[in-house]
Amino acid sequence: MEPVTIPTARLLLRTVGQDDTDAVFAACQDPVIQRWTTIPSPYLHEHAQSFTEHLVPDGWATGSMFTFGVFLSQGELAGMLGITMRSLGVGELGFWATERHRGNGYMTEATLAAARWAFTHQSIDRLEWRAEVGNTASRAVAERTGFTIEGTLRAALNNNGVRRDCWVGSLLPSDLGLPSTAPYLPPRQ
Repeated sequence: MEPVTIPTARLLLRTVGQDDTDAVFAACQDPVIQRWTTIPSPYLHEHAQSFTEHLVPDGWATGSMFTFGVFLSQGELAGMLGITMRSLGVGELGFWATERHRGNGYMTEATLAAARWAFTHQSIDRLEWRAEVGNTASRAVAERTGFTIEGTLRAALNNNGVRRDCWVGSLLPSDLGLPSTAPYLPPRQ
């Protein structure tokens, strides 16, 4: 599949490439990003190069991972957002924001746009979000976007060789007023 670009009111979600390697490398030097995500630590320039030149294009080409750079209107990188396909109709959403652009609502705006795209163009009927317990900033974005927090999974996340507990949440098309591609029958109460 060819990468897509998604404009929002304040942002442009687009794939990243070779020209974005330095910006990705600089952003990933942030200890907060290294602490709460599963990127390599220390994060080397070759990690950024492999990400922008191989991992991102390969994910789009195979339909296994849809990665967007979150850019401000003037072209500055504000974060990254990806949807990794986990099973038929189920994608896992992950994101990080650059230090300079946290707290501005950019990731909530980007997450909503990417979720709408996934539900309407990729036949995804469930988006899952996971974050290590304690990552309250990520959880706040998920909750503001409309994710239902479903609980805590013990030892479900591997961060640099250490198993950690994580929160899990879900977003369904109906949460955004969109139809599903497959019927959903919740249990009777």
